[in-house]
Amino acid sequence: MKITFFSTQPYDKISFNECNKDFGFELEYYETHLGPHIVNLVEDTDAVCVFVNDKVNAEVIKVLASKGVKTIALRCAGFNNVDIAAAKENNIAVCRVPAYSPEAVAEHAVAMILTLDRKTHKAYNRVREQNFSLNGLLGFNLHQKTIGVIGTGNIGKAFCKIMLGFGCRILAFDVIANKDMEALGVEFLPLLDVLKQSDVISLHCPLTEQTHHIINDETLAVMKKGVMLINTSRGGLIDTKAVIHALKSRRIGYLGIDVYEQEEKLFFRDLSENIIEDDTIQRLMSFPNVLVTAHQAFFTEEALSQIAEITLTNIQQLCEQKILTNKAAQLA
Repeated sequence: MKITFFSTQPYDKISFNECNKDFGFELEYYETHLGPHIVNLVEDTDAVCVFVNDKVNAEVIKVLASKGVKTIALRCAGFNNVDIAAAKENNIAVCRVPAYSPEAVAEHAVAMILTLDRKTHKAYNRVREQNFSLNGLLGFNLHQKTIGVIGTGNIGKAFCKIMLGFGCRILAFDVIANKDMEALGVEFLPLLDVLKQSDVISLHCPLTEQTHHIINDETLAVMKKGVMLINTSRGGLIDTKAVIHALKSRRIGYLGIDVYEQEEKLFFRDLSENIIEDDTIQRLMSFPNVLVTAHQAFFTEEALSQIAEITLTNIQQLCEQKILTNKAAQLA
């Protein structure tokens, strides 16, 4: 059985090649993302494996079906970039990795909070230049601060547990309150109440029609002046232009993003010798209180190993029995 990978980085090849020793699939790798520009090159493959910035729309799916592809396997949790209805119409199974080392993303969110708060990135650069002044590096205690968590899936829960360890008050919003989290002391409130009361807000919900631009002019207006906003989920949760206005007005005091609405044009590549034409990301990075990382929250040894294992298991099970043991992983 042959699997064709898109948006492949060197570390993908290492983790999947190692894991494939137990499966024996034929693996083919492309560095480019999957989209209309390359889909016609797919030949004699049973499954395609895609990532967050691949564009698997109805046009692409129709071509894949005509070429005999039976499975679209996402090596990530989010699936907003795949037309699930079109896949069903063309009898192509779709699977994902619904949970992989949620602690990896949660810990990165905490790292961003601490970096923005205590300005360790700035202190590192200062000391390397023999500047040992503390001026401009003043932070605040996280202890007893109110942390707002939007979305309490596996990653949101892991994040809540870490922040409880800091002695924070945790407010959460989700469609359904999690009883286990409530037992630990997490308070579930309506979205606007969470936004109004929180000193730090961390986004951990999926990107859907309902959550698209959940952070916008209206929701930003109810937040505390100087709030810290962290997004390690999906770029589309934030209306970037509204956030820039909120930074300029100092409604947002700190912004940490590991994801970006237009990241497919930037992330996962070295553009150090290029002129970046995206004025929005350039404006964001011009603020001294903004921290941008390039979708690396998932990037740990443990997470990569689990992603490879779950993805190949999903493909094998769909090939052999057309159904997955992990029901949450099957989308079509």
